[in-house]
Amino acid sequence: MTRDEAKNKIIFALDVDKLSEIDRWAELLADKVGMFKVGKELFTSAGPAAVEAVKRHGGEVFLDLKYHDIPNTVAQAMLAAGRLGVKLANLHALGGPEMMEQAATAVRKQFTDAGRPRLLAVTILTSSTQETLQAVGIALPVEQMVVRLARLAKQSGMDGVVASPLEIQAIRAACGPDFLIVTPGVRPAFAAVDDQKRIMTPAEAVQAGADYLVIGRPIAKAVDPVQAADLIVDEIVKGTV
Repeated sequence: MTRDEAKNKIIFALDVDKLSEIDRWAELLADKVGMFKVGKELFTSAGPAAVEAVKRHGGEVFLDLKYHDIPNTVAQAMLAAGRLGVKLANLHALGGPEMMEQAATAVRKQFTDAGRPRLLAVTILTSSTQETLQAVGIALPVEQMVVRLARLAKQSGMDGVVASPLEIQAIRAACGPDFLIVTPGVRPAFAAVDDQKRIMTPAEAVQAGADYLVIGRPIAKAVDPVQAADLIVDEIVKGTV
């Protein structure tokens, strides 16, 4: 794998709440990562201007708002995301097939295939454990539940899923080679685990079949974030030779 291919797999999590911070990180990392994630904190604080700020620096956006609502509301939200020009947008697979189908149908009807966002379904959050699932009445083991939700997402018209790296191979086997897999819970060898429970290194996740890796704190909290991003690229390249 080339350095450009490895770089393009990295989605940097913009875990900030000010537009000025977006400018700082985008200027610093635009040539070092493939995409920037705009999540709930930043979007609630800055709104669509957050997406516009990333795009102004030439960056692509993963809009990580994890929609979970009645089907029409989620479909309209996904259309709004498409109009913002984001590359990836997501919803919760636990919202069910009707919600996912309406969102997928609305986006494909409104936009060309080249111009639409790729739609992702969140399976089980990487901070969740078996105890978490049991507490909300889900009896299946985590991996079985993740694969079940991934299959449901594919059947419902989603382009891919967000899932722990530990479930990548099972999802790939169940959903095929063209189904996108975006993985948080990735920690390079030099970084702390933090609050993630089900993790892998970037190289391990790519080897397992991940299309994109969401990485925040290992870069953002590093003494030299640019060097940290370069080290992650190095890890991926060396691990996939």
